[in-house]
Amino acid sequence: MIPPAAANPALDGGAPPPPQMVAPPPPGTDMTGICFRDQLWLNTYPLDRNLVFDYFALSPFYDYSCNNEQLRLRATHPLDLSHLSKMTGIEYSLSEVLEPHLFVFRKQKRDGPEKVTPMLTYYVLDGSIYQAPQLCNVFASRVGRALYHISKAFNTAASKLEKIGY
Repeated sequence: MIPPAAANPALDGGAPPPPQMVAPPPPGTDMTGICFRDQLWLNTYPLDRNLVFDYFALSPFYDYSCNNEQLRLRATHPLDLSHLSKMTGIEYSLSEVLEPHLFVFRKQKRDGPEKVTPMLTYYVLDGSIYQAPQLCNVFASRVGRALYHISKAFNTAASKLEKIGY
């Protein structure tokens, strides 16, 4: 089987290959509302820990200026920690794997062999790729929803009290 990075879909009658230097979205761009899925790729290759990074690299979440891309250009496995730990900059690491259904990627900034700062989390769930929401956004949403329902309850109670004369 030809690995996805070496296959040429244009010659195989498939879609043209994705552009290699697509600019990543600007920092701070919220992409939690986007889902990426390439059914042709999924029908062609198995989704396992060896090929999931090649699949993730097709998505709009992937930053082509990352350290993993430099390793791919050197024909080294892009998740090889022995090479990544010697580099500095943005990288992706595979943090959780429940083959073949769930793969969790962490985008992080590496400042040294032991110093990494997590930035964002992405997950591949049954072939669909998503950006996980940041914890502060989840809390803000939950608190906002709770405040809405509390306010609605007080308004309902106030209107019922007005009806009975209080």
